Amino acid sequence: MSQIGQTSVTSTLIQTEYECEFCKDEEWIYDLDTNTAKPCKCREAKLYKRIIESCGITESFLQKNFDNYIPTSKQTESLYKTAIDYANTFEWLKKTKCNSLALLGQVGSGKTHLTIAVANELMKKNIGVRYMQYREDIPKIKRVVTSDEDYSREINKYKNAAVLLIDDLYKNAVVSTPNGEYLNEADKRIIFEIINHRYFKQLPIIVSSEYPAIKLLEFDEGIGSRIVEMCNGHLYEVKGKENNFRMRRQGYGGV
Repeated sequence: MSQIGQTSVTSTLIQTEYECEFCKDEEWIYDLDTNTAKPCKCREAKLYKRIIESCGITESFLQKNFDNYIPTSKQTESLYKTAIDYANTFEWLKKTKCNSLALLGQVGSGKTHLTIAVANELMKKNIGVRYMQYREDIPKIKRVVTSDEDYSREINKYKNAAVLLIDDLYKNAVVSTPNGEYLNEADKRIIFEIINHRYFKQLPIIVSSEYPAIKLLEFDEGIGSRIVEMCNGHLYEVKGKENNFRMRRQGYGGV
C-alpha cells in the first residue's frame, strides 16, 4: 500500500511599499470607466528629482537638510528660523500673495544650504521644486534666445514650475564700472520675464543671493520690488564677514 505524502505549500504575501500610495509609483491615476488618465500629484516632485539627478548634483542636493545646518551666530540662527518657518507653513503660505522666501547677503552663511533644505522638505510632501543654478542655467536660456520655439521651451520650465528655487541670483551677471554696479541687460530681460510671470500667477519662488534687497532694487526696481513683495514676511539678510562659516572653518580673519 503506497502512502501519498501531502506537500504543504506556504504562500508568502510580499507587501510592496510605494512612495505614493495613490498611483503605486506609476505617476498617473487611471480611470477605467472613461479610459483616461491624469497625472498624480506626486508626478511633478518626482520629475524634479530626476532633473536633479540628471544634473549630477544628487548627493550634494539631497544631503542638505535642516538637521545638518549648524548656525554659528545670532544672524545665522535667524536665517535658519526664517527658512524652517517657511517650510513648515508652506501649505498655508502658498495660497497667499506673499508665498515666497529670500535669503540674502553674506557669502558663506549657508543660504544655499537652507534654500535646498526647504526644497527637500517640500519634495517630501510631493511638491515639485524646479532648481535653477543661476550662473549655469541663465546662459543656457541665452544660447537659444534666437529660436522662439527653443527659447519658449527653456524659459517656460522656470516660469511655470510649481515652486522655483533660484540659487545665487545674479551670480556673474553684475558689471562693475567706475560709476557703480549694473545688471547686464540680457540677464535683466530673462529674469524679469520669469519673475513677472510668477508674480502675477502667484507662483512661489525661493531665492538665495549674495546681494541685499537694496541692491536688488538698484539693479532693477521692477524685478527687485516684485521679489521683495513676494517674500514679505520671509526675507532675511545676513551681514558681516563674521557670518561666513567657510572662513570660520578655516580660521581666517581671526573669526
